[in-house]
Amino acid sequence: MPKLEPYNKKLPYSYALGAFPALKLLEYRPEAARRLLLRPESDKSEGVALLREKCASLGVREEMAERALERVSGKENCFCAVMFEKYESALSASAPVHAVLHRISDQGNLGTALRSLLGFGIHDAALIRPCCDPFDPRSQRASMGAFYAMNVKVYDSFDEYASAFPRRSLYPFMLDGSTPLPRAVKAARFPATLIFGNEASGLPPEFARMGTPVRIPQTSEVDSLNLAIAVSIAAYAFTNREDT
Repeated sequence: MPKLEPYNKKLPYSYALGAFPALKLLEYRPEAARRLLLRPESDKSEGVALLREKCASLGVREEMAERALERVSGKENCFCAVMFEKYESALSASAPVHAVLHRISDQGNLGTALRSLLGFGIHDAALIRPCCDPFDPRSQRASMGAFYAMNVKVYDSFDEYASAFPRRSLYPFMLDGSTPLPRAVKAARFPATLIFGNEASGLPPEFARMGTPVRIPQTSEVDSLNLAIAVSIAAYAFTNREDT
């Protein structure tokens, strides 16, 4: 078997680091799993025992690979990982809600945002370049395995996404959005696309001319909400309308 390398986006494979994310990978993307990497002391973990059982049933090769785990995780306390081949996802045209993350740059924010979206029943997310790599183990770990249960697709531009889904109502979230979130939700038309901007700069001004620009009401005591928090609030509001 070839030597496993520390992750970089040019590799055709990635790693699900830790028992919980690895189990989620096997639950939702079992066909992508290729190698189970273990440390000798991992035998004490119930999660690892279940992981070994599932890998054995899928025919995934198991190997003791302490040095490889340290190399690919950058940590000494990573007890297991599943190496898997990267795969393509397609967004569902019939999904009632899509999320678009425009030029998101932080792996932790991406993973947390995906976890929140899935938690509120949104399974389809588009990433607009330039953006962080969704297959980076850091974003997957932050998502706690939500990434594997979702359709996540990267587009070169927002226009490319919009051309693929031309009949969706657009809701760009902006600090100066003209419509407060409660009002936007009450009048929402589906299928809908919720659009969020970069952590530092938000959405470019041209998004104010698209669909219904939305703002999340907040006090003046903070300048803005963290991106992942804003995604969570919006996802909850649009999937828990009183008339649905």
